[in-house]
Amino acid sequence: MNKKFFLLSALLSTALVSQAAISAADASRLGNDLTPLGGEKAGSADGAIPAWSGTPAIPAGYKAGDHHPDPFASDSVKFTITAANADQYADKLTAGHLALLKAYPTYKMPVYASHRSASNPQRIYDATKQNAATANLTGDGNGITGSVIGTPFPIPQNGLEVIWNHLTRYRGVAATRNIGQAAPQRNGSYSTVEFEDEFLFNYVREGITEQEMNNVLIFFKQAVVAPARLAGTILVVHETMDQVKEKRRAWVYNAGQRRVRLAPSVEYDNPGTAADNMRTSDQFDMFNGAPDRYDWKLVGKKEMYVPYNSYKLHQKGLKNDEILKPLHINQDLTRYELHRVWVVDATLKSGTSHLYARRTFYIDEDSWQILAVDQYKDKELYRVSEAHCINYYDAQVFWSTLEVHTDLSAGRYLAIGLDNNNKMYDFSLSRTPGDYTAARLRQEGVR
Repeated sequence: MNKKFFLLSALLSTALVSQAAISAADASRLGNDLTPLGGEKAGSADGAIPAWSGTPAIPAGYKAGDHHPDPFASDSVKFTITAANADQYADKLTAGHLALLKAYPTYKMPVYASHRSASNPQRIYDATKQNAATANLTGDGNGITGSVIGTPFPIPQNGLEVIWNHLTRYRGVAATRNIGQAAPQRNGSYSTVEFEDEFLFNYVREGITEQEMNNVLIFFKQAVVAPARLAGTILVVHETMDQVKEKRRAWVYNAGQRRVRLAPSVEYDNPGTAADNMRTSDQFDMFNGAPDRYDWKLVGKKEMYVPYNSYKLHQKGLKNDEILKPLHINQDLTRYELHRVWVVDATLKSGTSHLYARRTFYIDEDSWQILAVDQYKDKELYRVSEAHCINYYDAQVFWSTLEVHTDLSAGRYLAIGLDNNNKMYDFSLSRTPGDYTAARLRQEGVR
């Protein structure tokens, strides 16, 4: 990577774990020269990245429950990156994107004007400012303390703090979504697995305290709706914060056996649910779970072309066949923009094991959403992940509408989040922790 684009020193240590929160003077920058979540308010020197301007307007005609109309539909493609011109843009491309361009002649990256559309509710901004002066890493970085509701480390000092910002980022308080997952063969043939996902983001519940969280970040439930051979299987997870201190708790209801049992394998590099071995458990949501198997290095911040404002992929009525193509998704439906991202490099610790020996993460400065990941097996680039995100402006949530995980060695990919013909994400859901117990799962399974 070209060093002139880094805004922080590449010498920041992997092992560095902050033992003290930032100063009040640094925290006062939030809402001044920094955005409320810690991004740079100013645009780039050449104007390609605009200044942050706050909460964007909701497009006229939008109604709750709609697939979100594209607020930037009038934008035209500025230029398209292909294998033929990739060298011209190489300093602003991830290693993964360069590999995809080289591997697949049909792969391309249409680049549009940049829009800093990510936004959160004011209470998240207020909590972030409070957290900035009190948040600390605990247990060798495997947990956090002194932080609830908002971003814990808006001015991060090391790679682990950036990853914790992603893990705790705002995605609403409770939400449900109906999505499809498919892993096309090289010839493009595929079958779809349909899920109904439900989340209660315990960390951001209004008025929550660290003690009341009881070490649980997220309550999660996933029901398999189709195909028939898998339908009826339900997974419930208590996503603990410090998973070294207290492992993630998980139960699964097996429809065939009509019983609930513990599901201890939902972690690290165990295979993802019904994913045809195309992703690991900790690739869900780009990265989740315990960070303890890696050394984390904050490389710096860089301007890069990343998937952003992917409303074309989100549009209502789009058929799966229009999205899922051989080797990669339909890149005509994608949108890439120039944004500043934090670059974090994770290398496997000696004495531990994981399918991925190294992972490089690219994290949006405005939302703390991981937008892209390069995953290495031994020293070879193995898998490339993208999060095609939108601003769900009705809920002020910036989140993926489609995740794509490409296996370069197999010439295949996994797409998660197909929802164009399903009902839209519902952020008005009302849930409590009591809705996510093994007893409740047992009751739900036998109905």
